[in-house]
This record gives sequence, C-alpha cells and structure tokens, in this order.
Amino acid sequence: MRIAVLDDYQHVASTYADWTQVRALGEIDIFDRNLGSVEEAAATLEPYDVICLMRERMPVPASLVARLPNLKLLVTTGVHNRTIDFAATNARGIPVCHTRGGDSLYSTSELAWALILAALRHIPQEDRHVRAGSWQQTIGGVLHGKTLGLLGLGRLGAQMVPVAKAFGMKVIAWSPNLTPERAAAAGADYASKDAFFADADIVSIHMVLSERSKGIVGPAEIAAMRPGALLVNTSRGPLVDEAALLAALEQGRIFAGLDVYDIEPLPADHPLRRAKNTVLSPHLGYVSEATYRQFFEDMVEDILAWHAGQPVRVLKVDH
Repeated sequence: MRIAVLDDYQHVASTYADWTQVRALGEIDIFDRNLGSVEEAAATLEPYDVICLMRERMPVPASLVARLPNLKLLVTTGVHNRTIDFAATNARGIPVCHTRGGDSLYSTSELAWALILAALRHIPQEDRHVRAGSWQQTIGGVLHGKTLGLLGLGRLGAQMVPVAKAFGMKVIAWSPNLTPERAAAAGADYASKDAFFADADIVSIHMVLSERSKGIVGPAEIAAMRPGALLVNTSRGPLVDEAALLAALEQGRIFAGLDVYDIEPLPADHPLRRAKNTVLSPHLGYVSEATYRQFFEDMVEDILAWHAGQPVRVLKVDH
C-alpha cells in the first residue's frame, strides 16, 4: 500500500504523530509542495492507495478522482472540505475521513487581531526599516474609540467581540441572516448593510464561503467603506471581489490585512504581492502547533481504523 501526505509545508507531519503502525502497512511519501493542477496531481498521485489532504490546499474534483485508479481512502484535516467532489468519491466507494478541528476557533480570531494591529501600526514596514537602518517612517493609529465591523457573527466572529471591547472599541455586525437579537446576544450592535460598511473603521470577515456568500464584499461594498478603513479577511479569499479590492488598494482608499486568497498558494506574480497598504500572511489562521498535532494524530488514527475495516469520522455528504 502507498500513502501520500500532501502539502506539509512546514515539514512536521513525520514528527507531530507516531506513524510506526502506518509504516508497517506500506510506503509513506510526504510532499512539502503544492500540486498546482489536476494534471500534476494526477501524474504524481496515480500510484497511491491513500491520500491525506491538508484542509483545502489541494482540490479533489471528479476529474482528478477519475484519474486515480488505486485510490481507496481520502483523509482530510478539519471537519469541512468543500473542494472534494463527494459524488465522485461515493460512486467509487472511496470513504472520506476527517480529523478533528484543533484550536482553530481561537487561532484564527487571534490571527485576525495580529493582522489588525500589524496594519494599524505598520509593523511589517517598520520592521524592514529598522533592519535597513532607518527609524520611525510611519504614523500609526489606535483602536480605542474605533468601530469594529464583524461580517459574520458565528463561532469565529463572536470570538472577536470581547477583545474589541477590551480595546475600548464599538462593535457592530451584519450578515444576510443576522438578527438584532442574535447580535445583542453576542455583545454587538446590529447594523444594516449600508450602515455597516459606511460606519466601520475595521471590517473583519468571518463567514463560510458558499455560492451565496461568494463576492459578498463586492465593488459597491468596498466603495461604501470610509477612506482609510481596514478590511481584514481570515475566512476565504473569494468572499471579497479581488479586482475591486486591488483597485481600492491602488487608489490608497483603504488598507487590507489578508490571510486568504482566491488562488493559494498566492502566485509569485500576483498583484497583491505588490499592492500597497497591505499586510499579507499565507493562510495561517488555523496553523498552530496544537491544531497540527491533532490533525496528524487523527490522520494516523483514520488510516489505521480504515485498514482494520472500521473507518472513523467518515464524511457522508459534501461539506
């Protein structure tokens, strides 16, 4: 049996779990790079019986499933993966097992605050200036008295509220299904969509990507944001219209702290890499030691349970 572990960028898969029993079943290959296309993935993964995915870093559409004749098990980290074609795996009788989610509930909201503070105080720029021999090249702002707008007030969005209050911020929230009562229960003030984008000094996105939510921050929403406002996205890139965002950044109208992108990894020649008024991180929201240890330990457990004929944590439907 051959087992592929994909997208181990940090080279920790082999040390964050005990693979001894899995190695007894067959050969394990760990990839530290992204297989960027269906063609490359099909050519590389054709021999493998088991493929382990790191979240949604590599999509598994029907066209790829069809070109993996030996595939018998998919393992995906986390509890959701919208990039797997479950109809294709179900048709082949290929179980898709998941891992537990780790502490990403906290790590993602903490990263959002890291991006907010880094952008507000120009920390990446000043770090470069200090190393280059310069001193105090920018002027930052403060959070106290500002308005934080939460686009989405679910489990992750709600984590932002007490921290904002500790900074002395006003918190408003909006999403298509949010009610004033639910906002109040989470400690935020409900705002209409128009008021939300017009009044927030910082807009932080905490929504699940779906066909309905794709592009929810479009040209009109970005145009409605006040000059100098900060847009933070730690959810999914396609929630924001990329072209409209790039135009606003180029004009210097707004700032952005981004952890997620339409295409990941972000291509080397992508204009966001050169955009001004930005702080960029490489999808680190869920990347923490505790989460990764749980991911890889559960990955081992999934493979062993499946091999024993008693698979665990099987995803039944397309998430």
